[in-house]
Amino acid sequence: MPVEMLTYADLAERLKISSEAARAIAKRLRLPRSRGNDGKARITVDLTEIQHKALPARSPGGHQAVIASLKAKIETLQAEVARLEATATAHRADFERERERADRLVTEMLKATAETMAAKEATAWLEGELAALRSRPEPWQAEIARIEATAADRRADFERERDRADRLVTEVLKAGGELAALRSRPWWRRMAG
Repeated sequence: MPVEMLTYADLAERLKISSEAARAIAKRLRLPRSRGNDGKARITVDLTEIQHKALPARSPGGHQAVIASLKAKIETLQAEVARLEATATAHRADFERERERADRLVTEMLKATAETMAAKEATAWLEGELAALRSRPEPWQAEIARIEATAADRRADFERERDRADRLVTEVLKAGGELAALRSRPWWRRMAG
């Protein structure tokens, strides 16, 4: 086919594309341009050399389908966010409940420790009294037996309180570990459960 001088509009009509697409093709193929007498740009082109196939026109409803699909995804994500917020609220309540429990256990442990120390001091005092009575003459044997019985009772109280304090320490350490594990998890894992 012979070489022709066409305007962008004429090239677009022949190739069945828009004028802007024709301008882009001319620029991409570096076709020679010149100005015509009417002031319009003319392109020197051999149409047999241009390997262009027009793309099928897009359907006008295609954008609506994409928009509807995106809206559905947004609604799904908003529902997921609401669900995660509810889960986070539940986890926060669990966290607060465990913190209060740990505080109560610490208070009990401190109380048990104080009672244990008091029992230990009383036991030491009674043992001192017992040693003093043992050094006295015979008539005090009944008093010694009574003080020994009291000391044995105090010793049993001390042992019982020490065992209770050990159990409380174990529970506090366990609760502290659980609390630390809960705090160490990233916020999104805490919400996800």
